[in-house]
Amino acid sequence: MAYDEGLAHRLGEALGALPGITAKKMFGGIAFLWNGNMLVGVIGDDLIARIGPDAQEDALAQPGARVFDFTGRPMKGWVIVDGGAVSEDDVLEDWIGRAREFVEALPPK
Repeated sequence: MAYDEGLAHRLGEALGALPGITAKKMFGGIAFLWNGNMLVGVIGDDLIARIGPDAQEDALAQPGARVFDFTGRPMKGWVIVDGGAVSEDDVLEDWIGRAREFVEALPPK
């Protein structure tokens, strides 16, 4: 499955100055890990974001967001956001911020 390389590039640019960021091919797309923990990524044309279970209800109320059920089982604390909903840089930055808020509290891997 191909992924939106433009969205991946935008994520890479937005995360570039953050120490501990690495990119890894996952889920048929690309994931950006922070200190070894999955942060955000791209599957197909969509953004995936690890926002944590406590933030999921609010995240799912945002435009274009839906439950991440890549394996056929919903993954609590993760969302998929339609690529069209993150076409503006400020919206993409908001999703990155949501993911950072959760992932920065995790221990490094």
